[in-house]
Amino acid sequence: MALKDKINDDLKTALLGGDRFTGEVLRGLKAVILNEEVAQNKRDEGLDDATIEKLFAREVKKRNESAIIYDGAGRPELATNEHAEAAVISVYLPKQLTESEIAAVVSRIISELGVSDPSAMGQVIGAVKKELGNTADGAVIAKIVKSKLI
Repeated sequence: MALKDKINDDLKTALLGGDRFTGEVLRGLKAVILNEEVAQNKRDEGLDDATIEKLFAREVKKRNESAIIYDGAGRPELATNEHAEAAVISVYLPKQLTESEIAAVVSRIISELGVSDPSAMGQVIGAVKKELGNTADGAVIAKIVKSKLI
């Protein structure tokens, strides 16, 4: 089943089950998908699952960053809400790799590319992101690559 169809089915289930919070989060995700379809001029054929996963990863990152800001501003109730939304969205993302798993891939790619100086950081990050896709956060990849090349 396509990810977009799963969102629609889960939205119906949440609303019929009386779970308003999840329903509102899923409605927001549908809006994100629609906005991107319109932006890419793919309204008729829709987006592929990988693109939708990237959108959802970006949404989770936004929620987590907002939660950090709310915590810093002394608004834990708002931070809790952001974390809850991120948890609902995360269900639709592939399992995230651990830092040690990412580090192993980074080491392998560095040796495959035969690079050792920090000027090749972008090349290594690009290759790692291409291989891992949405299973790893770009900031974590960049941190690990930087630590290995410096």
